[in-house]
Amino acid sequence: MAATARAEAPVAAVWPLVGEAHRWKDWSFVTRSGLERSGRPAPDGVGAVRRFSRMGIGSREEVLAWDPPRHLAYTVLAGFPVRNHRSDVLLTPEGNGTLISWSATFDEMVPGTGRLMEVVLSRLVHGFATAAAAYAGRHPDPDPSH
Repeated sequence: MAATARAEAPVAAVWPLVGEAHRWKDWSFVTRSGLERSGRPAPDGVGAVRRFSRMGIGSREEVLAWDPPRHLAYTVLAGFPVRNHRSDVLLTPEGNGTLISWSATFDEMVPGTGRLMEVVLSRLVHGFATAAAAYAGRHPDPDPSH
């Protein structure tokens, strides 16, 4: 499954939103976001374990690829009932904005749940792509202190 969204902001403004775990609470539905373990390069690079939650329910994810400001890939370690999950987020300059391409693959963990998990994950991927694009469009300065 895959989703695309166009942000009315440059790649430099979009990348920190998806590439830095602590920023997810700024633009997505999660209310807590951060790192359980730093990666390489520190803090959000390959091997980083990210935690996201809302109302005590959340997920743990490990960063598989971190190539600022263009590509982030991660896998779900816990919090979502799938196996062999991989999501890739690609940011491509498009005029004065950014095309956000978010895709995900997985294998079902519980037999017979594949279609349901596909629907849920498809909605999440679409929601993340459009929420990041909308937030970046409203906050095109990549420095959150401005």
